[in-house]
Amino acid sequence: MRKTQRFPFRKIFSPSPKPPLKRPRPFKAYSFVPFSPLAMLDPTILTIGGIVLGIAIIERILERWGVIDLVDQFSKIMRFILPVTFYGALFYFFATFMF
Repeated sequence: MRKTQRFPFRKIFSPSPKPPLKRPRPFKAYSFVPFSPLAMLDPTILTIGGIVLGIAIIERILERWGVIDLVDQFSKIMRFILPVTFYGALFYFFATFMF
């Protein structure tokens, strides 16, 4: 039978003098991202808004030129497109916005 050698724990793992860890003092950080209007500067929302605004401007220009038939068609289309676009952009904004 073999003899088992024993080593004292302190001899194997000698305690090395380490300085205590200095923890940084906690500071309060506030995030205003959910309330920031800059969060609305999403390229998709800006593109959709630009297209709708462009159609509205074209409609006003055609009205000044006196092309009432075309303006009436635009107004019928916009009655459907504007609410769908608004609610779609609102849904997209809240679906992709990180709180």
